[in-house]
Amino acid sequence: MRLIDTLRNEARLAPESGIVEVMNHGRDRPDLIPLWAGEGDLPTPAFISDAAAQALAAGETFYTWQKGLPELRQALARYYHRHFGKVFDPEEFIVTGSGMHAIKLAIEALAGMGDEVVYLSPAWPNFAAAAGVSGATPVPVTLDHSSNGWICDVDRLAAAVTPRTRALFINTPSNPTGWTADHATLRSILELARKNGLWIVADEIYSMFYYGGGRAPSFLDVADAEDRILFVNSFSKNWAMTGWRIGWIRTHPSLQQVFENLIQYSNSGVAQFMQRGAVAALDQGDDFVAEQMERARQARDIVGAALKGTGRVVFSLPQGAFYQFFAIDGLPDARKAAFEIVDHANVGLAPGTAFGAGGEGFLRLCFHRRLDQVDEAMNRLAGWISSLSEKGQ
Repeated sequence: MRLIDTLRNEARLAPESGIVEVMNHGRDRPDLIPLWAGEGDLPTPAFISDAAAQALAAGETFYTWQKGLPELRQALARYYHRHFGKVFDPEEFIVTGSGMHAIKLAIEALAGMGDEVVYLSPAWPNFAAAAGVSGATPVPVTLDHSSNGWICDVDRLAAAVTPRTRALFINTPSNPTGWTADHATLRSILELARKNGLWIVADEIYSMFYYGGGRAPSFLDVADAEDRILFVNSFSKNWAMTGWRIGWIRTHPSLQQVFENLIQYSNSGVAQFMQRGAVAALDQGDDFVAEQMERARQARDIVGAALKGTGRVVFSLPQGAFYQFFAIDGLPDARKAAFEIVDHANVGLAPGTAFGAGGEGFLRLCFHRRLDQVDEAMNRLAGWISSLSEKGQ
């Protein structure tokens, strides 16, 4: 018997990332413009890095609060008061080792073997994979796409709920589609959860990347204090901290000890000096976030104009996040196309097949980069699309 055959099926069958597959194919190519990963090109700003470096130099290298430094949880409470108009006790926040860690802990708290979790698709693939590794069954419900954008059919979401369903995973603004729920949709989803006694795992990591003005609508705008909602989030996107691996969960105060215990038995807490950087991000980073958002808005416009100009692309401008999800007319194999675009246009995109049901035929482009790079990438991509017409494809 092979060693691999002795592992749990859930671990052995965990899927390979379809995004990383393309990245591995092209990451060493000279002059390639990488728009495949969900991150910007800016390094973490100095006011954040300096705060962490000072704490490291001061010897903050010991075991620390497993649920997060009090100062960081206080900073999170201030952040929510500023941007969401809500007053939360710092004890409602649990600091995690990345947004992915927050999602994994939420799944472990809510669902296991024999349970189902329903999520909107196309979706960032890590949620469904993490649910599967935990033994739960992820159930996709596809968003609808039209020239007016992506739409969530709440009736279809309701139809996916069974007696085994434990939770709904709702990512808005969405990676990869940019779909952003309005308040009416959020209320409908919340009523569905209330009616069926379900939890909602609310992934609102892209709340500040919203093109409708201000921040995106949130479950916090429509929920009551006793609603069954776990909010998972990350420092990665807003503050250019993808490599830091720090996130958080906002939960009901009565669940605080449960999640502190789960932290204890997973990573036992985030390094003190990194948390000092996170405090600086929250308290001093609003202007930086606003600058990032404005750059993303300009990049979105560049991408939209270039794709429209080809006359062959099916897309709608994203309402939030910093991805363009699009299909090239007459080119159904997105995985094959992603490799060809690397080889012939020297641009890295992620295939829609990596994002599950509803992603077939689409490609994801992360436009959260320098505007001159985005412009050059779109020139290359438009040229490649034009070459397809010349070849009769």
